[in-house]
Amino acid sequence: MTQVKSGDTVAIHYTGTLLDGSTFDSSDGREPLEFVVGSGQIIPGLDVALPGMAVGDRKVVKIGSEDAYGPLNPEMRQAVPREGIPADIPLEVGTQLQMQTPDGQAMPVMVVEVDEATVTLDANHPLAGKDLQFDIELVKID
Repeated sequence: MTQVKSGDTVAIHYTGTLLDGSTFDSSDGREPLEFVVGSGQIIPGLDVALPGMAVGDRKVVKIGSEDAYGPLNPEMRQAVPREGIPADIPLEVGTQLQMQTPDGQAMPVMVVEVDEATVTLDANHPLAGKDLQFDIELVKID
């Protein structure tokens, strides 16, 4: 029976949950996720869990934040003056916005705090600082 090794292209079905059981992503109802093992295309903690698996194998993998989307970086939060944001932009907490970096790259941010003078934007990945769990099933090895 063929087992996954680094460099193999694999396809998995998965459900990703937070440790409280709430689902943040799943391939349910979609095509399986396909990627090259060990290439850095997925989070490190999931990448290292696949070698040794065979088609049809299932496993549950708990991944600490450091091997998922990393820790929360306080430098990725910034308070900006309200007057610096166009009036037609919604500023409710939880709103996803897109900013432009000095070199022209688009960067997603979330409104995390609003007061009369400032709006605090967070550019951390929404899952940064969170420990995760994945229920995975290997469906293909190429």
